[in-house]
Amino acid sequence: MDQDFQHLGTGGRAVARLTGETRLLVLGSIWLAIALAWLVLMWTAASLPPAATGPGGWLVERLPFPEAGGLLAAFAQLCLSPESAAGSMPRAAALVLMWFLMAVATMLPSAAPMIRTYCEIADTAASAGKRAVHPCVLVAGYLTVWLGAAVAFAALTVGVQAVAPDDPRLARWVGASSLAFAGAWQFSSLKEACLTKCRAPFSTLFGRWSNRASGVYRLGMEQGLWCLGCCWALMLVVFAVGIMNIFWMALIGLFAIVEKTGNGRVIGRIAGTILLVWAATLLVISA
Repeated sequence: MDQDFQHLGTGGRAVARLTGETRLLVLGSIWLAIALAWLVLMWTAASLPPAATGPGGWLVERLPFPEAGGLLAAFAQLCLSPESAAGSMPRAAALVLMWFLMAVATMLPSAAPMIRTYCEIADTAASAGKRAVHPCVLVAGYLTVWLGAAVAFAALTVGVQAVAPDDPRLARWVGASSLAFAGAWQFSSLKEACLTKCRAPFSTLFGRWSNRASGVYRLGMEQGLWCLGCCWALMLVVFAVGIMNIFWMALIGLFAIVEKTGNGRVIGRIAGTILLVWAATLLVISA
């Protein structure tokens, strides 16, 4: 039975409805954050040549975006040109922002069922006269984990670009290694444990329920850690296809939604097999 979430207040009801009414498209994620992340990433990618954005880059080039300038052009330059500002704080900040936007765009949609579940529990608690913390506190905790991951991925990007800045053969080795890690992770028991938690957030949210903002924030971080455990390796694929490859970001986001809302391990193992074969192919080419 549908709930009206009347006890959550205007903002809480808005979040709950967003995560319920748009389920078929993005499983009810928070539209504004996702839309802004995609807008910035796509506009930035559209201003770059297809070669800089990897396979599928020509699709982005055809998008009707005006030529990027000012801060957006500087953002793209800092992310993709290590020689222009190597080791600088502006470049580090740009890379962290890029990875965080990618996480919001690709991972937040798959968190919609978890946010919806929290809203249902919070509304039930509020209807019984208990204090319920705003759902956005949970989302903030979830995104904090991915912000930390963005810092780690940004550092990895600096390292990768330093090792293989212009050598196609080394770049293929890096890409093959990334794909191999991502593929192997799909078969790991730790991946399966994290995926199980992502698919069934109720036990965590209900079992560790808190009416304090700090407690709900920690709940969001815990769910963010399970999500990170599921998907961190998938993010490595961008090192093989280009770190501003919007086409592959969309595929990763779609796969995260399908995997987290599905049952069993068939889909994950098929994806893992494809990634391992792809990695082997790149290694053969590089030999």
